Amino acid sequence: MKKLAIIGASYLQLPLVRRAKEMGIVTHCFAWEDGAICKEVADFFYPISILEKEQILEICQRVSIDGITTIASDAAVPTVCFVAGKMGLTGNAYEDALVATDKYRMRQRFADYSVNSPRFVIANENYSVDNFNYPLIVKPTDRSGSRGVKKIEHSDELREAVARAQNESFTHHAIIEEYISGSEVSVESISWEGTHFILAITDKITTEEPYFVELEHHQPSILFADVQQRIKTETLKALSALHINYGASHAEFKITDDGKVFAIEVGARMGGDFIGSHLVKLSTGYDFVEAVIDIALGQFKEPELPQHKSSGVYFLCKETAHLLPIIQNAGDYNEIVESEITDNELHAIQCSADRSGYFIYQAEKRFKL
Repeated sequence: MKKLAIIGASYLQLPLVRRAKEMGIVTHCFAWEDGAICKEVADFFYPISILEKEQILEICQRVSIDGITTIASDAAVPTVCFVAGKMGLTGNAYEDALVATDKYRMRQRFADYSVNSPRFVIANENYSVDNFNYPLIVKPTDRSGSRGVKKIEHSDELREAVARAQNESFTHHAIIEEYISGSEVSVESISWEGTHFILAITDKITTEEPYFVELEHHQPSILFADVQQRIKTETLKALSALHINYGASHAEFKITDDGKVFAIEVGARMGGDFIGSHLVKLSTGYDFVEAVIDIALGQFKEPELPQHKSSGVYFLCKETAHLLPIIQNAGDYNEIVESEITDNELHAIQCSADRSGYFIYQAEKRFKL
């Protein structure tokens, strides 16, 4: 039987562990024990930080894994690529994984490859934004889920926003960017040997400023066809710039009112918030999770997208309290395929961790509330 190492054991990795086991694959899961809900599902669990790449490599070599992967976790990507590289398994280069998980280095790579993205600067001791146009966005260089992200309108807000972002960062680094106004999308893709296949464009609804936390995701996009084509063109440029040659990717873009497309960031992994693990299959019929597993094991079949439905997810928080009765009575809605209340208290939202529940739908057309 094939053996698959999975880096991370939170709820984000649960669809991956389950699908691998359904495929008859032995799963070896690595993560801190706290919050590791996959511990009870995986065949083998190792209570080791996902950042301990050398220790994980030693175990993977000892048990002779056939592949290694993760989904929806930026922090796990370098370890996945490090182990894959050392063991001659399928994966992206370790150095490119470091670029894809550092927003500043990613911006530098975008500039080198003429990917259209916002003006930026690293918030080091001598940084200057004298030539920048306000408003600005300040964010940690190495976090996801909107943690530490804040929009600022005036220079007197900058110091506090930078300190907040640095505090949220694993490495205590923050990046400052010119703010791009407009609609927001993500692009879900899969790559094999440097060829990229776009699976879906996801429309996003976020909270208002200053935190921009995602409240809804919907597939397929309802943007005009010419705008979607520009998004796809920039996606292919960005993936090539970051040398994401294998596996899933999740690219985020802003589209201005006049149709200009700006790359915000690209993850060398499947999108979180159920986008990759649930929505892609619900909207297209393509088993994205299975494909990620296959690529990790050195197998690939060109994607087929046989289904054309709408899918999406709505998140519950204080700002979306109107969703509570819908989630409580999810069985009354044929469109709802999964729902959960994760916290009985509704929180004012500053990052994705403040959300208190969700529901996922599939329908013939977008499920609007």
